[in-house]
Amino acid sequence: MAKFPSVEWFEEVRKLVNADDAYRRLGTVDTKVGIKSGDTLLEVTFEAFECTGVREIEESDLLDVDFWLEQSPEAWQEMIEDIKANGGAGLGQTLNTIDLNITEGFARSHDGYRRDAFYRFNQSLQHFFDTSAKIDTEFAVEAKS
Repeated sequence: MAKFPSVEWFEEVRKLVNADDAYRRLGTVDTKVGIKSGDTLLEVTFEAFECTGVREIEESDLLDVDFWLEQSPEAWQEMIEDIKANGGAGLGQTLNTIDLNITEGFARSHDGYRRDAFYRFNQSLQHFFDTSAKIDTEFAVEAKS
């Protein structure tokens, strides 16, 4: 069972997505996405019809991603648990809804033009996260009750 957030967790999802014809039918995705949860920073790279890599990064590396998705570890856990429970994100836990509900935004960037990749590839990115419903997930930090 992979822990979220980790390279291993994203690698499990990456393997499933890369073998998923439904994902390919959504079209090409060319973007580097940062993932920020507490002190954990990861980069997930998408090229054409595949997720091509996942790696740990430093805060300064956020300059090199098109955008990053940032929320508290507890909010990430709520999102991933909702996806697991519903087989995909419920209306309150879609990437778009989360972005609208966080004052500073869920998708963040140092460059507004590059941040637009979040909206351009949103359906494919949502499919990527929804695919996590197929794996068992532990959480590095348990949500506070």
